[in-house]
Amino acid sequence: MRVFKPKFWNSKFNIFSIILLPISLLFYILTKIRKAFLRPTEFKIPVICIGNIYLGGTGKTPFSIFCANELSAKGKRPVVIKKLYKSHFDENRFIQNYFKDLIVKKNRVEAIFEAEKQKFDSVILDDGFQDYKVKKDLNILCFHKNQLVGNGFIFPSGPLRESLNNIKNAEIVIINGGRSEMFEKKVFEINRDIDLFYSDYRPLNIESFKNKEILAFAGIGSPENFFKLLELNDIKIQKKISFPDHYNFKKREILEIIDYANKHDLEVLTTEKDYYRIKDFSVNNINYLKLKLEIKDKEKLIQKILRVYDKKI
Repeated sequence: MRVFKPKFWNSKFNIFSIILLPISLLFYILTKIRKAFLRPTEFKIPVICIGNIYLGGTGKTPFSIFCANELSAKGKRPVVIKKLYKSHFDENRFIQNYFKDLIVKKNRVEAIFEAEKQKFDSVILDDGFQDYKVKKDLNILCFHKNQLVGNGFIFPSGPLRESLNNIKNAEIVIINGGRSEMFEKKVFEINRDIDLFYSDYRPLNIESFKNKEILAFAGIGSPENFFKLLELNDIKIQKKISFPDHYNFKKREILEIIDYANKHDLEVLTTEKDYYRIKDFSVNNINYLKLKLEIKDKEKLIQKILRVYDKKI
């Protein structure tokens, strides 16, 4: 069964959000109580958390890979840590295709202790901003310009994992996909000391798909971001198929997609993360878009991240 993000999460004034507000309030209160009773564990090595407040589709994993590689290039020895979710194996494969050091455990605290045991000098925590058991040394929050904060409500009334006011607990915000002056103003109203950077995805193999008729499918946090990126690069999409994030594809579904594409003379194109979910099916004629994350003022950002090592000396 496919379960998608509700469309009303994008609309502030709608009956569904209003009806669900009491549940969102309860969710907010329970989170506050839980946070008040937890004592975060502190570690010997820096913990750099790449998190989000919007539910999915903000680019945490590509940015985690970016940070790990950039810090390695500066002579550091970071490891990427992810909490174990069986349905997230695509992200684990994706990470290890670009950065070899990855620890995946059910408990993030245990994973960080394992990182210390293996003599890594820092941790890149891919997700975990809402994990109050872990003391972070640097919090980086990712947003995507196409969604930002949706209707601004906390789950289930909206797509936020917690109040936007918790931006005050972060040091850096990354906005992917372009500037939004209104959102930037809101961010600085909450945290005037925060550093704001901008990122974009540069397609590396886009020329292979130009002047072709494309069937595009995606099962990521926000499939529409993938489709918009293709269209911005003049790719002719004849059919779009969306699946929920971390969707458990059946081989039958993929074969049906290929069959439809063959009948209509279309090339099939998906995301790299989705490709890792279906590659074990050993099917042919599935292409994926390869992307490179580019950061404006990259060196300035890396220098700010490097300061976290000084705090641990």
